[in-house]
Amino acid sequence: MKSAYEIKKEICEIGRRIYMNGFVAANDGNVSVKVNENEFYCTPTGVSKGFMTPDMVLKVDGKGNMLEPNKTYKPSSEFKMHLQVYRERSDVHAVVHAHPPYATAHAVAGLALDSYIMPEAIISLGTVPLTKYGTPSTMEIPEAISDALQNHDAVLLQNHGALSVGPDLLHAYFKMETLEYFAKISFLAKQLGGGNELTCDQIEKLMEVRKKMGVPGRHPGCAKCEHRGTSECRCLTPEQKAKFQQPKAQAPGGASTEELVSEITRKVLAQINR
Repeated sequence: MKSAYEIKKEICEIGRRIYMNGFVAANDGNVSVKVNENEFYCTPTGVSKGFMTPDMVLKVDGKGNMLEPNKTYKPSSEFKMHLQVYRERSDVHAVVHAHPPYATAHAVAGLALDSYIMPEAIISLGTVPLTKYGTPSTMEIPEAISDALQNHDAVLLQNHGALSVGPDLLHAYFKMETLEYFAKISFLAKQLGGGNELTCDQIEKLMEVRKKMGVPGRHPGCAKCEHRGTSECRCLTPEQKAKFQQPKAQAPGGASTEELVSEITRKVLAQINR
């Protein structure tokens, strides 16, 4: 088990990474780690995450009250959002909230990342939903993310940023990195005319890979498969889409081939049974 100092150092390192990668600006973002049901470590408010030191990281309880005295720093007002995650997901022990540019651009534009175009993103995250807008530091955001957390390890916060979770801090951070890379590739692909979505079969194979790799966390799966084999399936190849779009063969007189065969069969059976 990691010591309190080790946990604080790791939070500072992740804070430095999200700052150096441009996932946050100035004093934005927040990070937390769950120790047990009533003990957490979280980043302070009003401090750049790229310049934190272990003495700035705060120990708080399940209501956000400080468990260790600190006259200089106070917990982030958005720690309420982290607590909501911990209440909803017993498997989560770390949360990262940031404003990575490409992911946040999707959140501001009102666009979920719901295309299955990258194997790595599919294995790690699946799709990333867009949650309803909520005022920062209020209970509106915690309430808005509740449903999405049931099957996703990363979400977009409308007009705000992104949130990622994991069984430990490194996994939660890597989810954020994958989310931002996914958002960037999605954005660039749209500039080139759009990305080609993988088929249901291809997605199912990637889900098997995920299972063999033992990737922790939750995954939405291929929700598109409920329409598999129909024209409503969103992950059809261009060739498959073309087949659905082809008009049915028409027999003379306007009747379809199927209707003509059915009518001939009916008449033949009627003659036999006379």
